[in-house]
Amino acid sequence: MKFSLRLNNDRPVADYIALAQAAERAGFDQFWVSNDLFLRSAVVILTAVAQATTRIEIGTCILNPYTIHPAEIAMMAATLDEVSGQRFNLGLSSGADDFLGWVSILPDKPRTAIVETAQAMKRLLSGERAASDGQFLQWSDETYLRFTPGRRVPIYIGAMSPNMLGTIGEIADGGLPLLFPPEHYQAVIAYIVEGAQRSGRDLASIDVAACIWCSISDDYDAAVDVLKEKIAYYGHALSPMILANLGLTRDDFAAIEQAAMREKNIEKAKALVTEPMLRIGIAGTTRDLIKPLEGLVAMGVQHVSLGPPLGPNPVAMIEAVGRDVLPYFAR
Repeated sequence: MKFSLRLNNDRPVADYIALAQAAERAGFDQFWVSNDLFLRSAVVILTAVAQATTRIEIGTCILNPYTIHPAEIAMMAATLDEVSGQRFNLGLSSGADDFLGWVSILPDKPRTAIVETAQAMKRLLSGERAASDGQFLQWSDETYLRFTPGRRVPIYIGAMSPNMLGTIGEIADGGLPLLFPPEHYQAVIAYIVEGAQRSGRDLASIDVAACIWCSISDDYDAAVDVLKEKIAYYGHALSPMILANLGLTRDDFAAIEQAAMREKNIEKAKALVTEPMLRIGIAGTTRDLIKPLEGLVAMGVQHVSLGPPLGPNPVAMIEAVGRDVLPYFAR
């Protein structure tokens, strides 16, 4: 079993250093940071983390080719891999329509954009030219890195929709599929398997990280409260497929989105989060986390990625999971 952590990019940089060091001590394999618009830069955060750790892999979850040009993504990936001593994983996807709308970007043909970007990254990060005459990328023969990358950085694709899940199987080294609720894995993996079969690939060669949200604390009410805040902020941006699996629709989040995003009243938004919405994640103690993870393992999961909000005290959560959960599954 492989375990990783995912965090939003909404904390002071010093926090990530402490969290990554705690994760490394606890035995986690990877440490991912998102790059949501108008928060702190994941690339800068991960540079600091790379210099403060020695073993744990680091990654972006995710960079998108709309707000960051693919040429610059390649530059960042190769440089972060150099800084980290070849511990960097490049997480790519198209980004959430709602957040891209803040800067008047319409992500046209998102799957095409990600396929062409991923293929260009593979060539550029292998020290090759990435000339392209695609629908999204139109590059000349001059598109190549002017320095030699240390290696071809692994490329993970983030996904919530069937098309993007299939793309993981077709072209990616790894996948970051969001599982809301966690038992949604069976449906998710089927799309990834279909994509792998189309490309003649073995699923065993793809590191599929089953990405879940969890809030872990000895104080159950505090854990639920933190999960509610995360749902209030991000729930409306989830894909229709994920909402359907929860028995919800986008309309169910309208009042929550109004309170959280427009009125900036997070307490009001949290009060509107319903019990069905709490199925988006797992809240409770480490004992409450083990049972659903056992279900995922029974379905064939070999990599679990625990994501935000993590809990009221993320360092304590990391230490508790390292003490109670990682050894349990190692056995």
